[in-house]
Amino acid sequence: MRCPICKKDVVEPAPFAPFCSDRCRLIDLGNWASGAYVVSTPLPSSESEKIEDDLDA
Repeated sequence: MRCPICKKDVVEPAPFAPFCSDRCRLIDLGNWASGAYVVSTPLPSSESEKIEDDLDA
């Protein structure tokens, strides 16, 4: 397996798998937090309506 950030080999059982180190894990977390990663598929309308109904309750 390769680290998704730096592409180094990761040997199982690695403590930070699938990352090679805590540094790469934190870089990935920062990418999610900053909006660099997004989920490209919108929710189907029935699911988004259910979420909105749950938030209103």
